[in-house]
Amino acid sequence: MRTITLYFLLLLVTFVSPNLSAQEEQNKRKIEVLENLKDDIVIQEKDALKKEVERINQQLKKDQITSEQAKVLKEEAAKTHALNIENKVAIVENKIALLKRNEDDVIAIQDDQYEDDGIFKIDVNGERVVSFNSNDWKREVKYDRRTYVDPVIAIGMNNAIIDGQSLEDSPYKLGGSRFFELGWAWRTRVFKNSNALRLSYGVSFQFNGLKPKDNQYFVVEDGQTNLQEFEFDLRKSKFRMDNLVFPVHFEFGPSRFSETDKRIRYSIRNQFRMGIGGYGGFNIGARQKLKYTRDGRNVKDKLKGGYNTSSFVYGLSAYVGFDGVQLYAKYDLNPIFKDADVEQRNISLGLRFDLD
Repeated sequence: MRTITLYFLLLLVTFVSPNLSAQEEQNKRKIEVLENLKDDIVIQEKDALKKEVERINQQLKKDQITSEQAKVLKEEAAKTHALNIENKVAIVENKIALLKRNEDDVIAIQDDQYEDDGIFKIDVNGERVVSFNSNDWKREVKYDRRTYVDPVIAIGMNNAIIDGQSLEDSPYKLGGSRFFELGWAWRTRVFKNSNALRLSYGVSFQFNGLKPKDNQYFVVEDGQTNLQEFEFDLRKSKFRMDNLVFPVHFEFGPSRFSETDKRIRYSIRNQFRMGIGGYGGFNIGARQKLKYTRDGRNVKDKLKGGYNTSSFVYGLSAYVGFDGVQLYAKYDLNPIFKDADVEQRNISLGLRFDLD
């Protein structure tokens, strides 16, 4: 804001044609005001630098930054405010030079008001065109971005935990059963001055696949969904559940703090991170794909719906890794099939990628 105001002053000086006659004494008063303004610029910028250094020292004291980072930030702040002084003083000196070269000038500076209440005012042809408080030249509040959003992709192995049965005895192929997840995740810093804890939340599509062993496929009889042997030799038997879920995780891990005169950032790139939480949502479809040979012909059946799957899905999930790649696990607390004599719950293990 202060830079725009000063440049506006410069534009007024450059482009407004003189229409008012001014006496030599009036010009002297204007020059005196501008000379005082140069001193105020230096004082205000030094005061702003002092406050910025104090903030950096506080961050160092709280171990939010290292001593090397603090040194770099202080050097950058000193350069910034030195350039501010140089540029602002140059603008004022150009105005002084213009007044000295011209007896008449349309720009009237209300120096008495400036001296009394710190408000600098400029009139053109008797009309107020600029009025601002010198306090506006103080350093603006930095922009602190607390929330980020990234696309998320996860892929890996899928299977089911069955009551009274170990995973080793699963009727589903361990390598052939897979899952895929695609969504968006928002990540918000929980504390004001620390990024050690983040809240990660979003929306995802989950596709959980199961491939039965031993030439079996899913059949619904008397309200029960069970595996039965198929009458022909199956080349492929795959069952898939599609879910729309809303994951929520508490995410932990270090981050790199950086600060400039324009922004504050906490970066988790190339950093360890872990998250623990869960998800809830809806089952939006179930389908089964069968490929087999019948009477010498290749047959492909795609059967949708009607498998008595749970309408609502919810579970626990966690991830741990480095940068944008994490080991990812999720477990459905809801049974795959409703009202089943033997409950099965989906479980997944794979890799998750945050595409920031």
